[in-house]
Amino acid sequence: GCKFDMGRVQRVLEGTLASTLGTAVYSPQGSAPLAQSLAELLRSRAKEVVPPRYKLVCHVLLGQQGQQSLLVASRALWDPESDSFASATFSNASLFAVATAHGVYFE
Repeated sequence: GCKFDMGRVQRVLEGTLASTLGTAVYSPQGSAPLAQSLAELLRSRAKEVVPPRYKLVCHVLLGQQGQQSLLVASRALWDPESDSFASATFSNASLFAVATAHGVYFE
């Protein structure tokens, strides 16, 4: 119970993305505030299932659904024994979202 449970956090991310963005329509003007509020919501919901010694960093990428491809990558300096991350994607006819939550153990 004291480790970052990647599978559990991923399920939280997937459920939150699906319930929040289920019928959302992409808007260039509304995407920045939506991504910001979604990152905050994901962080607060993930915090409920992550042990208290972990600091969470949530990152959300939103884009318009089209004929493009996208590659998202990240690097971090951390302890592989205690730190981890979870990631989830969502898409509908109008938009796509990629959410990542990094859990860093704080000693």
